[in-house]
Amino acid sequence: MSGEESSSGFSALEGVEDVEDYIWANEGEGSLPWDSFSHVFDLVQNGNQAFRQNRLESFEKSIDYYSRANNIKPNDPVILGNRCAAYIRISQFLKLRNPSDSEHSALNGLDPTIHAELALKDAEKLLSLQSTSVRPYTLKAKTLLLLEKYEMARDIVISGLQVDPFSNPLRAILQYLERNLTGLVERRGHGRPERTDDFDCTLCLKLLYEPITTPCGHSFCRSCLFQSMDRGNKCPLCRTVLFMSPRTSAVSVTLNNIIQKNFPEEYAERKAERESLTYLGVDLVPLFVMDVVIPCQKYHLHIFEPRYRLMVRRIMEGNHRMGMVAIDSSTGSIADLACEVEITELVF
Repeated sequence: MSGEESSSGFSALEGVEDVEDYIWANEGEGSLPWDSFSHVFDLVQNGNQAFRQNRLESFEKSIDYYSRANNIKPNDPVILGNRCAAYIRISQFLKLRNPSDSEHSALNGLDPTIHAELALKDAEKLLSLQSTSVRPYTLKAKTLLLLEKYEMARDIVISGLQVDPFSNPLRAILQYLERNLTGLVERRGHGRPERTDDFDCTLCLKLLYEPITTPCGHSFCRSCLFQSMDRGNKCPLCRTVLFMSPRTSAVSVTLNNIIQKNFPEEYAERKAERESLTYLGVDLVPLFVMDVVIPCQKYHLHIFEPRYRLMVRRIMEGNHRMGMVAIDSSTGSIADLACEVEITELVF
């Protein structure tokens, strides 16, 4: 096992080299009866002997001894610290185990993460009992490393160095973090969330704008979803039939707030892009090429083409106005004159 450890990336964990011996002088007046204390002493000594055999089975035995001792004398700093160290060694051993070894000899029991979480519980209890000692900080930092909580590990190391600035184990962990995990450990106040495709619309492949979550659990930009539904009322991803309309479907407030808070610049770009499509300006009017409309005349339109349904939706998001124009039969092009109309009612 020692050979595997030396070649691994867990060099910062090499400080868990030994456990503390239980000393008779630890027991003061008014504590455990002599026979109970003697039993605890024997359990801890047996646990230490098993730990120092440096094998997976012996680590498990040492945890059993420490747990039995902890049942008799709860919250003892030596017992908690030793059991925490044993959990750390088991977790590290399992993480470093060669996959080929598992194929020939399978292991039954808890996985490395569970052992690391159990070690973290003991380390937190120990820290509450001995906040002026370096050992609790060292053990907790190493459990956080095993759990890949690197920023929290760095915070614990810095707190421990305030207790003892010359602690070699803590300084080794800090150097390990700064040397090998620069990309993972972010300084507070300087970290910026990294945008992933989890916040991208699968239709336009851009950051979600006014996101809507369908009953089947998929999220899209509001405009992208209804543009897709112009061709059929099915979810673009799973093809589930959707009974949704722009008038009754609300934007997902939670998702929208997350995007605005974490990606303000990209959200502003998406908003400007959307408004440029909706508000064309005073000199630009969308044209509906069909027929001439006499001023003040009411006209009923039945629209089926997806491109015109999209245009009407954008008009309704703007000033509700568009131009009605006919085709000049002599030239085959759009007529020179058109009539501006206003949409007063829209039914999907």
